[in-house]
Amino acid sequence: MDIAIWVVIAAVVLVAVITIARSVRIVPQQRMDVVERLGKYKRTLSPGLNLLVPFIDAVRTKVDMREQVVSFPPQPVITSDNLVVSIDTVLYFRVVDPVRATYEIANFLQAIEQLTVTTLRNVIGSLDLEKALTSREEINRHLSGVLDETTGRWGIKVTRVEIKAIEPPPSIRDSMEKQMRAERDRRAAILNAEGHKQAQILTAEGEKQAAVLRADGDRQSRILQAEGQAKAIRTVFDAIHTANPSQKVLAYQYLQALPQIANGSANKVWIVPTELTKALEGMGGALGGLANMVGDQPTQAVDSGAVEREADEAAKAAAEAAAEVNHEVRAAEEQVSSSSGPGLPRETPGITAGEPVPPSTVLGEERPPERA
Repeated sequence: MDIAIWVVIAAVVLVAVITIARSVRIVPQQRMDVVERLGKYKRTLSPGLNLLVPFIDAVRTKVDMREQVVSFPPQPVITSDNLVVSIDTVLYFRVVDPVRATYEIANFLQAIEQLTVTTLRNVIGSLDLEKALTSREEINRHLSGVLDETTGRWGIKVTRVEIKAIEPPPSIRDSMEKQMRAERDRRAAILNAEGHKQAQILTAEGEKQAAVLRADGDRQSRILQAEGQAKAIRTVFDAIHTANPSQKVLAYQYLQALPQIANGSANKVWIVPTELTKALEGMGGALGGLANMVGDQPTQAVDSGAVEREADEAAKAAAEAAAEVNHEVRAAEEQVSSSSGPGLPRETPGITAGEPVPPSTVLGEERPPERA
């Protein structure tokens, strides 16, 4: 009898414990439990301590309210240019209504995966390969809009859709690599050409500036030389005008300069001026008038015979020099006439030297007649 009582007591305690355990439910944060009473939706348990009617209320599903990430396996998709590419997608979503997610669709993950695949095929099918590779943002926005609109009635919010990888066929990848390599080679050639162009431009600019500086320096040098020569000529001119030399002195200086003019080795023809006789007369007049110039009066008597002899010798030397020059001129004319072509004249009138000037003419005086 005692054993039976203890068994009954133990059974009652066990039933009480089970009842308490089934009537108390603790729900963690970011999770909501859907409760059914006798197979019908009753309520949704919020996070914390919740009480249930034992053996009547039951938890149907435990819904995670956090944002979830699902990576779908690669899916073969045909582009508009009939190329098969493999696309991997990543989906970000969260459950906003646990009741709809439980009762509106049997398996929302599978439904989202299939909806993503079909939508992706529709989007990629309207694009070619190059457009599909460069339009990921546009594809992501289109997928996100379609999925969010469709899954909204399921109590699911699609926050983001990302294309993880687009894998074209191996042959297409090889062609793309060749194209990219050629494009990079072209860019490298363009950059090298631009660098060479800039180097040539800088070099030309430097040479231009150097030439300008050299020309400016040469110009300054020529200006300074010209200014120096101008000052020298002005000084000589002022000195001549200050001294006020007579024509006789100038004729004497001109006669002294004639041998220096004919002294050049490259002078083949020497032009003897027709004023040679006048120059000699001027020289004679200068020699005769030396005694009459101011400050040049001799202190002693001068032998007029010696002066006449010296003037005669100077006149003869000048006449001989003129004759020699005339002879050289005739020889040069004959050489030019012999070497000239048929279109040139054979004879050219030469320049003849004047007759010897007597000392009396050079001195500007008339010589008295000799006695018989």
